[in-house]
Amino acid sequence: MLAALPGLFAQGARFRPAPSYVAGGKADQTEGARILGEFRQAGIAGTYWLSFELRVMPRQGTERVLEGELFGTHGPAGPLTRLTLENARWLIQSGPAPAAWTAPSGTAVRAATTTETLQPVAGTDFTLFDLQMPFLHWTDFVYEGLAKVRGRPAHQFVLYPPADFAAARPDLSGVRVFIDTQFQALVQVEQLGPDGKPAKSVTLIDLKKVGDQWLVKSVDLRNHVTRDKTRLTFKAAALNLTLPAETFTPAQLAEPTPPVPRANLQGL
Repeated sequence: MLAALPGLFAQGARFRPAPSYVAGGKADQTEGARILGEFRQAGIAGTYWLSFELRVMPRQGTERVLEGELFGTHGPAGPLTRLTLENARWLIQSGPAPAAWTAPSGTAVRAATTTETLQPVAGTDFTLFDLQMPFLHWTDFVYEGLAKVRGRPAHQFVLYPPADFAAARPDLSGVRVFIDTQFQALVQVEQLGPDGKPAKSVTLIDLKKVGDQWLVKSVDLRNHVTRDKTRLTFKAAALNLTLPAETFTPAQLAEPTPPVPRANLQGL
């Protein structure tokens, strides 16, 4: 089916899911732009480290657990994340000019393509795209109003991919996001398929407060086509780290990750 999609889109205009306004009428788009703009500036303060596990739960087959870690900071072009999983390493730049670099085990560092950021990592449903979240900076979006997610109020948006991204992922017609009004947290992301229905969703399960900072504790990634699920659970954190700036450069990606001071470690 997917092999036929490029031809399908070439025959006519790309499918664009219509906005689903929560209250039935058009929401205040100026207010929506303000809300999304503020959220783009949110995130974990300073430089930090997180350890995590990915629990792969296929609809059929054996469950398995993978362990990894990430370092994060805010660079001049946006958030930077250094990810290690299954002896492979990535450097991910989020923000309005997303980019990524990869250093598979035993190989040199190289830039990752947009297509590669969309591919499953280590046989899971987790992708670099899920962590990079470039859709938050797509300029074509509609504010759909105030919704409820798991009983909590959340701002609902649908965002549409730019032409270059659409060319790399023709089956993704848009992304719908829900932002918690109190915690400034992304509580749900729905990747919309060629029919406008969710093909994959990422749902926040819980948060934990460490000092003055709210951190994601766990999220579920669901593939609505295969009905497989992957649970991402953060196990420990270290905040307010001081690391050399070159830690978050492509040139350093092949080098071992820096040690985390024990005094900074906190369980989640």
